[in-house]
Amino acid sequence: MSQLVYLPQDIEEEGKNHLLEKGYKIKIGSDLAQETLMEEIKDCDAVLTRSMAVIRKNVIEAGENLKVIAKYGVGLDNIDIEAATERGIFVTNTPEANANAVAEHVMALILSLSKNLRLADRELRNGHYGIRNQPFGIDLEGKTLGIIGLGRIGTILAKKAYHGFDMKIIGYDPYVSAKPKLEFEVVTDLEWVFRNSDVISLHVPLTNTTKGAIGSQEFSWMKSSAYFVNASRGGIVNEHDLVKALQGGKIAGAGIDVFEVEPPDAGNPLFQLDNVIVTPHNAALTKEGSVRMAVHAAMQVDQVLTGGKPDWAVNNPDFKGISI
Repeated sequence: MSQLVYLPQDIEEEGKNHLLEKGYKIKIGSDLAQETLMEEIKDCDAVLTRSMAVIRKNVIEAGENLKVIAKYGVGLDNIDIEAATERGIFVTNTPEANANAVAEHVMALILSLSKNLRLADRELRNGHYGIRNQPFGIDLEGKTLGIIGLGRIGTILAKKAYHGFDMKIIGYDPYVSAKPKLEFEVVTDLEWVFRNSDVISLHVPLTNTTKGAIGSQEFSWMKSSAYFVNASRGGIVNEHDLVKALQGGKIAGAGIDVFEVEPPDAGNPLFQLDNVIVTPHNAALTKEGSVRMAVHAAMQVDQVLTGGKPDWAVNNPDFKGISI
């Protein structure tokens, strides 16, 4: 009997074809409500999930045959890893699928902010050619980029900014001793990074430790000419404090791809600010990156359901341990 893979949200054809070619059956979800997830997961051997489906303990317990939860993407805040581990279920993600896409997106946000592209585009379309003289953009050459978190994305971003735009790089990572030798400065003093950077870019996972970790204190450390960029997770930043810092001129602007509540409310005050550019949590969603996430997640499903250990496991259900 063919094993059944549950997709709460649809994915690219390449990912589904990988599963079908391996002989699996696919069930595509009808709704993301918890009750629906609990009902539809019952007879499934695997879940391949995107970010919007919240796989809580009650959903995991409803999956009586469940052996693996494969994340399409990197962030794991929508999956109860501890509950999965206790049930002996592997949790995986796709760390090599979208890191370059996110780094490119962040670089695009930095460029847009530094050149005032959003404001210039809007004003010129409204017939205000004089916007060319106010305000001026800034050069990125010689400016300092502070990168909070030196995982795959942060490291790729550092290389693009350093080699492509001649920016100075300061990396912050509390696990710096475990990092390979890099060609830029890496420190463990968060305040120093915020105070000495012209751009701050956030690249850490959302955990109990990082939730709400960036707020009024951190924004008060920044230069009034500095920009803040977040393409990691919205919950890491106190959005109210960010809005106050922007409205009060404490920082020059922000590029935001992720929000505390997603989808964000249409009345979100960030949307009203000229010194902010926003995108709908799509930094990873290039054509190429999306296909890689779908295929890589499908590969993890197959590895587990054929009795192997997945390449990108984030837990170790055999030992009831989490190794993120």
